[in-house]
Amino acid sequence: MNQNRRKFITNTAAGSAALLMSSLDSFSLQTHPNMDRNKNYELQIMATDWGFDGTFDAFCAKAKNAGYDGVEAWWPTDNKAKQDELFSTLKKYNLSLGILCGGSQEDPAAHFEYYKKMIDAAARQTIQRPLYINNHSGRDHFSFEQNKKFIDHTTALSKETGISILHETHRGRMLFASHITRNFIEKCPDLRLTLDISHWCAVHESLLADQKESVLLALSRTEHIHARIGHPEGPQVNDPRAPEWDEVVKQHVEWWDKVVERKKANGERMTFLTEFGPPDYMPTMPYTKQPLGDQWAINVHMLNLLRKRYA
Repeated sequence: MNQNRRKFITNTAAGSAALLMSSLDSFSLQTHPNMDRNKNYELQIMATDWGFDGTFDAFCAKAKNAGYDGVEAWWPTDNKAKQDELFSTLKKYNLSLGILCGGSQEDPAAHFEYYKKMIDAAARQTIQRPLYINNHSGRDHFSFEQNKKFIDHTTALSKETGISILHETHRGRMLFASHITRNFIEKCPDLRLTLDISHWCAVHESLLADQKESVLLALSRTEHIHARIGHPEGPQVNDPRAPEWDEVVKQHVEWWDKVVERKKANGERMTFLTEFGPPDYMPTMPYTKQPLGDQWAINVHMLNLLRKRYA
């Protein structure tokens, strides 16, 4: 009886997993009916080394093997050896680059000076042109004028270099909430976004149904997307393949669809970063802190979903 019971459980689990993956595959292939594609449209999907336990070379090899187009990585400020390693490894594996810049200083003046030095060096280096520079910009407790300095500086730098320089909708940063971001957008016509809307789900404790105008405005300014799935109680579901998260996955994809629809119609490059993170972003078991999901497998799942839906 025990053997039959084990066999039943095994077969049921396998059948449920197959059904779930079939459902997700079908969902990923559904596209917005108005997604007409301009011939110049291009999709680039980037990998994050956040949480990777190994060398940068090993990370790039694994990313390339999984089918990523490039990587998004922090700019190694004042570390020539790390910069050389970054560029040589990307060349070795023929990977594109997205650069991430930001600071953590509490004092606004010190923070801004550190940030300027970092992003100026990243934007003006001539070894490998990044697809974009993404920014963890300012702090949520800085004033509007203190945070606006980051936008003003990057607007000028973007015009100087021709590089797309973006500011991320991220908790703890200047664009931490929907209504705050709307205020910046309305007053800064050149502001362009990296959309990580998972943060807003947590900040506003909702799927933003009561903030549609602000969300639509943000989508119209979005150039790059961090493809993590948040929910009303946190910035990352434990596994987006689990059926209990179906509603929030579909809502995130509906938001992303609107950005990709514009990019396809205009014949522009669309970049995504699959950014499910390690513990403590990844929920864990108590006491042992063992992660409830496989970070790498989840990110590769997101890569494949995005590739099927938007290529």
